[in-house]
Amino acid sequence: MPVAAYEPPYYAVVFTSVKTEEGGRDGVAGGYGETNERMEELVEKIPGYLGMDHAGSPGGLSITVGYFRDADAVEEWRSNAEHLAAQKRGRAEWYERYTLHVAKVERSHGFEREHG
Repeated sequence: MPVAAYEPPYYAVVFTSVKTEEGGRDGVAGGYGETNERMEELVEKIPGYLGMDHAGSPGGLSITVGYFRDADAVEEWRSNAEHLAAQKRGRAEWYERYTLHVAKVERSHGFEREHG
């Protein structure tokens, strides 16, 4: 399920990556899976965290979008010590390349088909 549309403004942090062969394109080799699970546990504890969407392609491109109520929540996540350690390990072992974009959401809406 996609993360619900929230009342703007809020922030979207978009992390787009391609893993190294050592990092395991399946997301489980080299400790990546465990670290990823831990990061999800940590980010959920941040006041102002709204949710996260993930998508991946067969070619290895992965996109994660985290949603945060305000810039303070984004900063708390950015500066978390365990998150910083995971970033360092990611650059050393798991990622071939990545980009990070932080955007302020000014408009948001959603749709869900009714079944029944």
